[in-house]
Amino acid sequence: MCWVCEHPESSSEERLEYVRGLIVQNCWVVIGVHEELYRPPYSYTVGLTEQGRPELVITGLPQKRAADVLSSAAAEVLDGATLTPGKHVRVAGGPMVEVVQLTQPGAHLDIAAALYERRLEAVQLVYADRRGYLPWDRRFRNGRGGQPVLGMRAEQAA
Repeated sequence: MCWVCEHPESSSEERLEYVRGLIVQNCWVVIGVHEELYRPPYSYTVGLTEQGRPELVITGLPQKRAADVLSSAAAEVLDGATLTPGKHVRVAGGPMVEVVQLTQPGAHLDIAAALYERRLEAVQLVYADRRGYLPWDRRFRNGRGGQPVLGMRAEQAA
């Protein structure tokens, strides 16, 4: 169970202090956002901003799988990998992804937005389905719920 679930009486500031403590210990933390009626689950990192890197987001994966992919990607980024929008990369132990710049990260990454405000930047790791198709391909099949893309592809933005 998560800390917030175990401490429903906690204030927003107490929750942020808890996250700050985790970042001091681990350099980053992965926040999972549960699925809601018409929105698949998503997860994101908090703490990479302090290292001068964008936060990472992934949508449509169960929280454990999302945390594994994001943690691998965050470790790679802190080891010097760059996740430039439009770039195709294979995350260690994870899927092939295309990097997409989030247009409004504060709208989705509420804890990161509360900590970093205007400094917040984020990229989404948009993964291919089992057949190698990405969500913008009409042949993409990702099962139930899909994979919302929270920004514009680099080729669309150009």
